[in-house]
This record gives sequence, structure tokens and C-alpha cells, in this order.
Amino acid sequence: MTPSAILILIILYFSILFYISNRVSKKDDSNEAFFKANKNSKWYLVAFGMIGTALSGVTFISVPGEVGAAGGEQFKYFQFILGNAIGFIIITKLLLPLYYRMNLTSIYGYIEKRMGSYSYKTAATIFLISRTISSSFRLYLVIIVLQRYVFDYYNIPFALTVLISLVLIFSYTYRGGLKTIIITDTLQTFFLISSVFLTIYFVCDSLNLSFLQAFEEVKESNYSKIFFFDNFMSSKFHFAKQIIGGIFVTIAMVGLDQDLMQKNLSCKNIEEAQKNMFTFTGIFVLINIFFLSVGALLYIYANKNGIAIPLDSITNKPRTDLLFPEIALNYLGLIPSIVFLLGLIAATFATTDSALTALTTSFCVDFIGMDKTENLHKKNRVRTRNFVHIGFSAMVFLVVIIFNSINDSSVVDMIFKVASYTYGPLLGLYSFGLFLKTKKVNDKLVPLICLLSPALTYIISENSKMFLFGYVFDNELILLNGLITFIGLYLISKTSDEVLTF
Repeated sequence: MTPSAILILIILYFSILFYISNRVSKKDDSNEAFFKANKNSKWYLVAFGMIGTALSGVTFISVPGEVGAAGGEQFKYFQFILGNAIGFIIITKLLLPLYYRMNLTSIYGYIEKRMGSYSYKTAATIFLISRTISSSFRLYLVIIVLQRYVFDYYNIPFALTVLISLVLIFSYTYRGGLKTIIITDTLQTFFLISSVFLTIYFVCDSLNLSFLQAFEEVKESNYSKIFFFDNFMSSKFHFAKQIIGGIFVTIAMVGLDQDLMQKNLSCKNIEEAQKNMFTFTGIFVLINIFFLSVGALLYIYANKNGIAIPLDSITNKPRTDLLFPEIALNYLGLIPSIVFLLGLIAATFATTDSALTALTTSFCVDFIGMDKTENLHKKNRVRTRNFVHIGFSAMVFLVVIIFNSINDSSVVDMIFKVASYTYGPLLGLYSFGLFLKTKKVNDKLVPLICLLSPALTYIISENSKMFLFGYVFDNELILLNGLITFIGLYLISKTSDEVLTF
């Protein structure tokens, strides 16, 4: 597929999004529509659209690539996915009812009511930093693919590619916000899921395998081991570590994250929001099985056709997350190339547009107090919101540029490593608030605790073999981070006669 053809496809794709955006936001560009979609979203649209937001380009490219990585990952990621599913159920039964009872626009309003202003601002700041970093990583993953296969051909610099992408995202979300995204993400998720199944079909067809034969081929290959029970202390792949990590990463990165929770809060009531989450969980687990199967089939295809893992243009080291685009765009033909690109673009832009909307919402509500400022004229509120939206787009741009200049590791590992440090204090804050209702913290000291916790976590993680008799952390590191925060909050708290019941 030529760079010109890819460029035309991208233009057509965004034309559709612009059309949808114009139709949805034509009559209502209010903050109520932008922040909450007027609390009128259909639960099944939210459930389906959340798949695209939750999966992102990381799942689309990195997860299949990790299957055959040199470390012997295979299907170990599915252990993490099972932990994710448990985490989603905990969110559905514990956190969603709380958010609906309090009628929150920003979920960090709970921390304000429970602990105070300093704690509230700290929680919101953690989200802004965490989501900006993780969304930038996800966007970066797609930009390097587009740069490599399209924009390098036209001698367009990487920075301009990033800028164009963010301008396009801003253009179709700045008016309708969440109301627009609920619809566009549904379309993008359709492209994403379709591309997974069609990719499996095209790879099977190229290998002259039926679906049943492909299943047996994957099953008998060296890529399909799911459960790892050996070497609990030293192995990152151990079942217990992956399950625990999956549970608590999900609670922190979904349940305590304004982005995905904002979609849930746009449903009419708690019953519809819970139906959305249960449906989403089932689809999420199933679709990840197919992503891992795509990975195994790609490596089988590469081995049979002598295709090497592409090298990073900066470090000259093998990049497993480039294997999927390499095969899809250069070996499978025109239609598979189109299918791959639609899935890739859908996966990433569904994540980035949603993140920018959530970041804008959090800043406007948590720092400007836009939901409380009655004397601010409606037009001024919309204008202010647009400036904030532009500001976060610029921030993501800068982070992507910085990340591109220093990146030297697998994107999927980097994202969850960063999340372990930045989301951990949120886990501690909410756990303390929910389970120690008779304790009142010294609000002014909370920011210090939330700064010290990641630092201590890092020290323990880097020296865990020495401190913990050879133990090596993986995604469960976020639990340690949350626990340190929890203990710190306990130490700066005192018993109160008042018990908050919300």
C-alpha cells in the first residue's frame, strides 16, 4: 500500500468523524454536553465505545508483538487480563454507586468531600499528570507507525506529524466533547474489532489455514502458554503477580481515572452504568484473546516467510511492536493494509480524543470550579473550556516529542511502569477514604505523602532483590505504591467523631 493511498484513507476517515461531530454538536456545544453528554447516553453505546478507549494502540500493536518477544512472554498477558476483569467488577459494585450517589462531574469531588481541598487538588493533579503521560505514550505508538510508513515518504518531520494528529483530534471534539465522543468512539470501536477478526482471516488465508487449523497451529506453537506458576520470587510472569497487578492497575487506571469513569457517568442512572460495565468486561476479555491470537499468527507467518522483527530507527534494536504493521502493510496485500490502518487509527484516536476531553473536564471542574461558578457567562465558560482543551493538546504534543527523543523500551511495559508510580497514590487515597471512615487526615500534609510514596516505591522496586530476598516486581508494584500511601495517610490522621456516609 503506497503512502499516498494511506494518506487518502486517513483523510476519508477523519472526514467521517468531522461529519459525525458536526451533526452531534450542531445544536449543543454547552459544558453540560461536553462534560456529561447531558447524562443521556445509551448504556450499550457507552459499553461498545469504551472498548476502543480502553484498548488503544498499545493493545493493537504492542500486545501482539509481545507474544513472541525475546523474554518468552507468549500469552502471559492474558493472566493480566483476567485480573482486569476482576478489577472491572469491583469498580462496578463499589465505585460506580458512590459516584452516582454523589452526582459527581469529576470523580475527584469525592476526595474533596472526604479529605479536604489539598487532598482534592492532589488527586486531580495526579490524574492530570498520569493521563497526560499515558495518553502521550499511546499516541506516540501510532505516530511512529504513520511516520515510518507515510510521512517519511513526504519528508514531513515527526513533530509536524504529531501536531497534525492533535489538530485533527481537537477539531472534531472541541464543541461536543463527551457527547461527540460517545458516538465517534462507537464507530472507531467497530473499526477496531472488525480489523482484529479480518486480520486473523487474512493471515490464515496467507498461511492456507482454516480457522480450526489456525487454532491448532497456535495451540501447538511456542507462543500459546497462558499460565506461569514457576519462580514466584524472580519471575515477572507468575500468575499471582499478573492477577494482582491486573486487579489493582484496573481499579486505579479505570475506576479512579476521570477518562473512563466520565463515560459511565454520562449514563442516565446507576443501573444502566452497571449494565454498561458488565457488558464491557465480557467484550474486553474476549477481544484480548483474539489480539493474542493475532500475535501468535503473526510470528508463525514471519517465521515461515523469513521476516525479521523491524529495528528501531533510533536504537537499532528489534521493536516487536512494529512487527504487526510491517507484515500488514508490506506483505498481506491492499485490503489487509486498509483493515490494519483503520484498526490502528481507531484504537489510538479513540483513546486520545477521550483523554483530552477528560483532562479538559478535570481541569475545568477541579481547578477552575466551572461547575460552581454561577456568575460566569455561558459563552465565557465555553471559551475558557476551549482554551483549556488547546492547552492540554499542546501538553500532549510536548510529551510525545520528549518521549520520542528518549524512548528505548517496549511501549506497553513503559506505560504500566509509569502507571504504577503515578496512579498508586490515587489507590491509597480512595482506599483510605472508603475503608477508614472514622479517620480524618491532616489535609495539608497529603500532597507530601503522595510525593514520598512513589519515591519510596521506586527505591524498593530497584532494590527488591536485596530487600525482599530476590523478589522482582511487575504490575503489582502499584499495590505497593498504594499501600505506602495508605500507611502514610494513616500516620497523619486522627480519629473523628463524624462518620461520613456518602
